Parts: sequence; C-alpha cells; structure tokens
Amino acid sequence: MTDAAAAAGAAPAGVTGPEIVGAPAAPGAAGTAAGLEAASVALGLIWAQSSDGTIGRGGVMPWHLPEDLAHFKQVTLGAPVVMGRKTWDSLPPRFRPLGGRRNIVVTRQADWAAEGAEVAHSVQSAVALAASSAPLPATDAPVAPVAPVAPVAPVAPAPVATDAPATGTLQVPDAAPKRIWIIGGAELFSAVIDEADLLEVTEIDAAFEGDTQAPHLDASWSVAATDPADAEPVSWHTSRTGLQYRFLTYARR
Repeated sequence: MTDAAAAAGAAPAGVTGPEIVGAPAAPGAAGTAAGLEAASVALGLIWAQSSDGTIGRGGVMPWHLPEDLAHFKQVTLGAPVVMGRKTWDSLPPRFRPLGGRRNIVVTRQADWAAEGAEVAHSVQSAVALAASSAPLPATDAPVAPVAPVAPVAPVAPAPVATDAPATGTLQVPDAAPKRIWIIGGAELFSAVIDEADLLEVTEIDAAFEGDTQAPHLDASWSVAATDPADAEPVSWHTSRTGLQYRFLTYARR
C-alpha cells in the first residue's frame, strides 16, 4: 500500500514471502489442493497489475490508482477476504481490518494475533474458516436512525460497511458466504489459483519495476468480461492520476 490516502479503498499490495502459505503444506502440494477442493464456497482472486505483470515492489504497489481501490472495495465488500500476514502488514494500521469483510490472515507464526483478524495456520484452514458464517468487522460510518412508529419501539441505526477505521462487529445472517476472495500476496495466489473459478484483474497500461509478479494464467482461463467493453483497438479508462487502466474478469473455460 502506498499511503493512507490510497487506503480509502484498502486494496493490498502484492506481497510474497514464506509467511503467507502456512504449514505444513507448501503451495501446490497435494495436501493444499485436497483441502481447497473440499471447500463448498467458490474461490476468487483479485489483484492489480502493470502491463509487464508487476503487482508489487518492496511490499507496496508502485502506482496510485484510486479507481482500482474503489473497485476492490466494491468487489469484496460483504465477503470474507483471505490474505497472508505480510499483506495484512502492508495495510495502513487505521484501515485494518478491512471494514464489512471478514479478515482472515494466514501465517506460520503460532503466537501471531491482531485485532480484527482471524488467524489460520494453513491455506486449507483459512478457506474452511472463511466458508463458515461469522460477524463482519463494522465501521464508524453510521446510518441515520429509523424513526419509531407508535407504539412500536424505535429501530436502532444500522452500521454501514465502509473502509473507514473499523470498530465493533456487524452481525450477519447465519449463512455461508457465496464467495471467498483471496487478496494476496503472490505466494498465496500461487497456492490457490488452481482451485479458483474467477479472477478480477485490474490491468494498468504502463510498465513498472517490481519484485512481485502476477500469477501465470494458463489456457484454462479466458476473459469473460472487460470494462470498458472489449474493442479494437483496446479501450481504457483514464484515472484522475493520468494512468490508463481497465478491469478484466477471467473465468474457467
């Protein structure tokens, strides 16, 4: 993450490292795949990348694209998000946890804990935890009270999920989520992509130097939707920062 202003959308930077896979299974290991295949909830991955496939440099995104941050929030709001510990650390403290989403952090550190984070020590246990129902982190952004109708007691104001600093809990129905979003870093992407059925990728029409690359997409993936709509030549949105970008949705063939 680049700065606190960028954190308004709270999209994580691409982060790699041994903390994010968990133990005992390594990325791509049979144990990991078996555990993920058992999940009954669909898995999706979401990231932003440059034209040369960069997703991070030094634990941060090497660009500022507020429209991507808003897109990240729109896509993931209300769903559990799974991330590695270093991705959690890349989020500015005042925006941890991400509001309106269960924040599940994968780490090998047995004694690691953070307010607002649910801890898992393997990819399999993270996905199983995310597939269960639980309260979401709430935020300080309130909704105006609903006026009482006599003789009925007043209805309490409901909290709104935003990416403002989070406090308390927002209770949700006792139902499993429809989708789990894997939000980084790179090693966690590699560990789960074979079991995912949907990718949300923000492509930036510029090259950036970096030390972390986006996952390789094989022939089993195809572009299902583009925004702006696909055209020849390729069309792009233009950010208020001057960068050109587009949103790509990939689905399994």
